[in-house]
Amino acid sequence: MPASPTREPVREPGVDELSATVDALVQLSFLVQGVLGRMASEHDLSLIQVRLLGILRDRRPGMLELARLLGLDKSSMTGLVSRAEKRGLVRRIPSPDDGRAVLVELTDAGRELTGRCTAEMDGEIATLTASLTGAERAQATVLAGKILSNAQVGGAS
Repeated sequence: MPASPTREPVREPGVDELSATVDALVQLSFLVQGVLGRMASEHDLSLIQVRLLGILRDRRPGMLELARLLGLDKSSMTGLVSRAEKRGLVRRIPSPDDGRAVLVELTDAGRELTGRCTAEMDGEIATLTASLTGAERAQATVLAGKILSNAQVGGAS
């Protein structure tokens, strides 16, 4: 079956294409980090605190899992959770499976702040992607998911 005249043939990316991809992804990363940084600042949070709250939106991980997800060592993780605890955003609870371990969960205040931050981020991303069609947004989601999945399998973070 002949190739469609409106589509370019599939080919391995060359150096120029790879450079363009790297450049676009790095610039997109900077854009998203800038949005997160502004949002964090408006709520007197650090970026790592925003990441912590984001992780805790839908789970109650242990300290070791949190440290792994955030790429922190044990003492840094303990300090991060302690600061969030002092602000009333998280609490530590005993693990039902291991008497020596603790889980970390959002408090009501933490859940409320996380909900506000999520809504703000949703609004910012909606504005940034307003020029995309629904199909393009879906494609961007699929492609980002593939990149993230590959990074998890390959060990990149």
